[in-house]
Amino acid sequence: MRASDPLRTIIVDDEAPARSLLREYLAGREDIQLVGECANGFEAVKAIAELAPDLVLLDVQMPKLDGFEVLELAEREVAVVFITAHEEHAVRAFEVHAVDYLLKPFSQARLEQAIARAKARRSAGTPIPVQQLAAAARPRRGPATRILVREGPAVHVIPTAELDLVEARDDAVILRSRGKLYRKQRTLSEIEAELDPARFVRVHRSFILNVARLARIELYAKDSRIATLQDGTKVPVSRTGYARLRQLL
Repeated sequence: MRASDPLRTIIVDDEAPARSLLREYLAGREDIQLVGECANGFEAVKAIAELAPDLVLLDVQMPKLDGFEVLELAEREVAVVFITAHEEHAVRAFEVHAVDYLLKPFSQARLEQAIARAKARRSAGTPIPVQQLAAAARPRRGPATRILVREGPAVHVIPTAELDLVEARDDAVILRSRGKLYRKQRTLSEIEAELDPARFVRVHRSFILNVARLARIELYAKDSRIATLQDGTKVPVSRTGYARLRQLL
């Protein structure tokens, strides 16, 4: 992309009037090429994957998938201007992480400022700290109830209650649920921090298991054991992992 090329831009907002206002504000700008509009997070994930935009104007509060989840699933670097209605905790998080945002209602001049900053951030190659932002911007509501995984344009929603096992593999994790495997670009420690510690335990440096899926534990060597899940899957259990597991059994 040349510096003179217009930014390929996508609007993402679940409210039609908000999308209309953004279209109006962007009309006539030579530095912006509007290539898509999305009314929900699932459409946004698909559009980002297929259209490869340079800039996304992204609403935070949306049903089904919020703005942070969209960005997490996008799995590519893209300049973003977050749009939020009234969540004070989200605004504070944006300011701490120096992320561009618009607080509804906003003026055309304010949009222009945010776009300018997003362009500068992109030119500097400054990544957006999605996970830190999500943790800081969302009010604490307890452990995660679902994990989202993108597979091509499709998004899988895995309820944590249906999660059997999480395995660290290379630079990602493998999630096992209902006999299927899903790969997600996260670390095991990040996933562990989101799961309910009363239901999930890290039994080995590479494995987290759902205690409800445990069938039996057998001694394997002096300081290690093997856990067998209800579907027959065998998982190594370290001495430290066994101590953690015993606290929940």
